[in-house]
Amino acid sequence: MRLKVRKFQLKAGKPIAFVHQKDAEKLNINVGERIEISYKDSMTIGIVDVVSGFIKSGEIALSEQITNKLKLKSKYVNIGLGEYPKSTKFLKKKLNCIPYKKSEIKKIINEIVKGSLTEAEVAYFISGINYCGMNLEETKYLTEAIFESGKKIKWKQKNIADKHSIGGVPGNRTTPIVVSICSAVGIIMPKTSSRAITSAAGTADVIESIAKVNLSIDELKSVVKKTGACLAWGGSLGLAPADDKIIQTSKIIRIDPEPQLLASILAKKLSVGSKFVLIDIPHGSGAKVSLSKARSLKDKFIKIGKKLGLKIRVLLTDGSQPIGNGIGPILEVRDILKVLRREDSPKDLENKSLKLAGELLEMVGKAKNGKGRKKALEILNSGKAYKKFEEIIKAQSGSFKYLEFAKYKHEIKFKKSGKVKSINNKDINYLTRLTGCPLDKKAGIYLHKHKRDKIKKGETIITIYSESKHKLNQALNFYKIQKPIRLG
Repeated sequence: MRLKVRKFQLKAGKPIAFVHQKDAEKLNINVGERIEISYKDSMTIGIVDVVSGFIKSGEIALSEQITNKLKLKSKYVNIGLGEYPKSTKFLKKKLNCIPYKKSEIKKIINEIVKGSLTEAEVAYFISGINYCGMNLEETKYLTEAIFESGKKIKWKQKNIADKHSIGGVPGNRTTPIVVSICSAVGIIMPKTSSRAITSAAGTADVIESIAKVNLSIDELKSVVKKTGACLAWGGSLGLAPADDKIIQTSKIIRIDPEPQLLASILAKKLSVGSKFVLIDIPHGSGAKVSLSKARSLKDKFIKIGKKLGLKIRVLLTDGSQPIGNGIGPILEVRDILKVLRREDSPKDLENKSLKLAGELLEMVGKAKNGKGRKKALEILNSGKAYKKFEEIIKAQSGSFKYLEFAKYKHEIKFKKSGKVKSINNKDINYLTRLTGCPLDKKAGIYLHKHKRDKIKKGETIITIYSESKHKLNQALNFYKIQKPIRLG
């Protein structure tokens, strides 16, 4: 069938073809099915969405992913029924707990990247992994397939290091401090980070409040050449695109299988050319994983990393409460600067950063075993780490000029004295998102007390900041109902 293309600049992030209901009936195609779309000598697959008022019969609207792939210049395309991708026959295997072969995983991942699999089929793949798991060999194959699905960065230097946290803990902004300490003594750290998924802000959201993080590979290399490190957003680089697509579907169905977590982290470390990788696994009440789960993950990271030629060290850390005082992009930058400038810093953030940096210094041979933390503290106290952070931010077209608080604030005071018994991480993350984070960089909360701290009647426990009165009130109402901070 020949159809006229209506141009709408549709950025769907996937190959979607909007077909009029009458034309869909003629072709006997339904929502979610595939069609072949051909133009001149090029052909691609589109996932059908059937509409009635959006376009007329005889017309078709295509997402940018399709128009760019076809290099479409004409007003017309031909469409027909599409064949099912070869990988669909492998998807049921895992739900029957039959291990995947390397070639099968590679085929599935390649077709996820091409957009040949529907969201439902990707969900089927994720659910199978979640239901039956993967052995170490399968997880290695999955990591390699995700790594090979995108661009790769290569370096002349050998000592390329990286640090990663599995996340979930509010305010856990150790990465900029660790990168600044380690790169100050010559360790090359091309650090790519994520944006917020469930937390109030990711490292990329935080750094974006003071510098450009949406770098191309050439820009990233230029920054690293100037400073020895960078603090970039991984999503702008085209590294491991299969992982991004799988994560999108995982968020919809709220399933995060352990093999996917392992493969996602390790594939991205391979993609940026890392050789030494430090993994931070926060555990405990309110964290993503329990202590027993953290120990299991540690063992698997080390074993799979070894198979992939990575030198990995894993730290199990306390994730039972927020780290630092500020939660929200600019508030977290303020905490980072306090640590680096040696200005009454949040001690929990400082101590954890020193521990992580010390481990990396030992791994790369910049400090003797057991002496890494001491070396990290020396670098921090010397001012070299702060100077390095300034260099990185400047190289990424940033500055520290605009670190104002949000327009509106409200202090919450306790009506009685006591000791802080618990702080619910998930509720704190949600509370902070209600203020406008991570989009509103000035929004967030300032935590004045932590677990086991004493508090007197009338003392402020938390300050809420927002650029909107409405959002501030939403956050306040949530706090009153949910009570994320409780006294013992």
